[in-house]
Amino acid sequence: MTSPPAEALPLPDCSQVVEDVESDDLLSTIDSAAVIQVLAEQGEAGVHSLVEQLAAENSELARRIARLRELLKRQASSRVSRVLEEYDRRSHEVELDRRARADELQHEMDALEARLAEARRLHLGELPDTSLFADVQQALLLPTASWMQPPPPPTLWERIRAFFARIGAFFRRLFGGRKTPADAPREERTVPIATLLPVGRGLTPSELSEALARLTPRQQEELETSVTRDISERERALAREAEAKRKEAEAQRRRLEEERKEAERRAQREADQWARQAEEQRLRRELTERGLATERGGQLAITYSLVERFAKLVLEAESRSLPGDVRMSLKGGAATGVYEKARLRIPDEVAHLDIPSSVLAARQAGSRHIDESTSYVFREILAERVHVVLALDKSGSMGEGEKLPAAKKALLALYVAVRRRYPDATIDVLAFDNEVRLLDLVSLWETPPGSFTNTGEALRTAFLLLRSSRANRKELYLVTDGLPEAYTDADGTTKSGNLDRAMEYALARSQELSSVKPFRATMVLIKSEHPDYEKAARLLTHQLGGELVVTEPQRLGIELLVRWASGKEQIRQVSPETRTPVAPPAAAGPKGRRRKRDRRMGG
Repeated sequence: MTSPPAEALPLPDCSQVVEDVESDDLLSTIDSAAVIQVLAEQGEAGVHSLVEQLAAENSELARRIARLRELLKRQASSRVSRVLEEYDRRSHEVELDRRARADELQHEMDALEARLAEARRLHLGELPDTSLFADVQQALLLPTASWMQPPPPPTLWERIRAFFARIGAFFRRLFGGRKTPADAPREERTVPIATLLPVGRGLTPSELSEALARLTPRQQEELETSVTRDISERERALAREAEAKRKEAEAQRRRLEEERKEAERRAQREADQWARQAEEQRLRRELTERGLATERGGQLAITYSLVERFAKLVLEAESRSLPGDVRMSLKGGAATGVYEKARLRIPDEVAHLDIPSSVLAARQAGSRHIDESTSYVFREILAERVHVVLALDKSGSMGEGEKLPAAKKALLALYVAVRRRYPDATIDVLAFDNEVRLLDLVSLWETPPGSFTNTGEALRTAFLLLRSSRANRKELYLVTDGLPEAYTDADGTTKSGNLDRAMEYALARSQELSSVKPFRATMVLIKSEHPDYEKAARLLTHQLGGELVVTEPQRLGIELLVRWASGKEQIRQVSPETRTPVAPPAAAGPKGRRRKRDRRMGG
């Protein structure tokens, strides 16, 4: 079977296909530089404020926010609906139970009403209906009924009459000489029910009939009244019970209704809070996906990548105020034309990515994609080894105004400038107050102000770092705002309050540090109204053999970059035995392709 010709196959018209894949990211509509700067300076709250602010100007951002909030609103409404459905179900169950109990009580009342009507038509001369048998028996056995009471004792007059009647009868029998007729039997009131009722059981129908027959008309009327009264009382008690249950059910219904309203308000508040948190979580997810932040202990923390990008932005901003020759001096280092294969360090090196080695490293790590940890690049060896120490005074006085943030930005910009010019440079960042701590960029940016200024210990730490360094360009940049206030004694204890002793300790450490060769020191003093601060800084700088710069906080970055760019390079040759020369990429052609192949194989 042969396939039909191509002309016979109808092809779909794809010219009118509408792209239905639409991005819903919020930050993709905002300049990444603005997001990085706001996140670094103001944190997560600043990003939210930036998004809200730009939504009024950016229609695409406003549309995405509206769509996200509409989706979250629907999800929140479904959460509220589930809560209300539970209360509606409980209310329905309560209503069904109320109706069942009301029907049951109504049925009992109807039965009592029928028995009451039957009791009103009752003729006690005959055996009552079986439905009234228990009521009649109960009325007969009432202890308070007249027929259950013993006969009353005779009155005084009846006793006197009986006494004289007995005397007259005696004399008639004595003198009459004839037999007198027997006295008529005396009427006695008996207790008929008490005598008929056996112990431990009720009346049988025959016994009940006999008891009814022995009642007098007045007692029969009393019995009828008692039966109807008992049934009426039970009917009224049942009516009261029905009313009480109705009120209880109504109160329960009202409680449920109030609980439902309160639950609705609470659920609405929780839904609104959940929607806000979901929106915040959405921004957190986008910041995390971009590598600008990470979740740490339930909180959003900045990453090294963010601080590095922010430092580049600071460097770019500071570079705009620099002279043209200084800006050119900050670009790149003196190259030797020798390349080595090494791990990726800075994003700018991605252009020299060694793809085969990176893919192999990713496969060995069990990943299908290349990331920063598995990326290899061809790095050009520079002509100079550089070791720079950046020292930041983070004493309590630096927390005043904008001194500490400005100093952090200046050191970040200098860090990027050094790393851009010398990617292999060794850069140590330390912050000091009473104690000295080595920091990374994230810790540097997040470090808070501390206590007193132990300048001498910072100089000693710089000495320990630079003394063993094999670099041929060693530099120290120290940013402070005051004179030494603390010192470290012989046993390692930090003490403060003795300014003279602290100054002596700092001068001794300065002399120690000046013995490092080659060495260049720059101390930047934030301008102050106290003349003693500048005097102390000049003494320390003179002892170091370095340069003192007194400036405002907003010019810290410019002053540091100018001093860094003015440094002289010392060109050295790389031994061919230790490095394999690889030519840089050349233009198209056979010779260029050969050089590119040699570069891939080098290192």
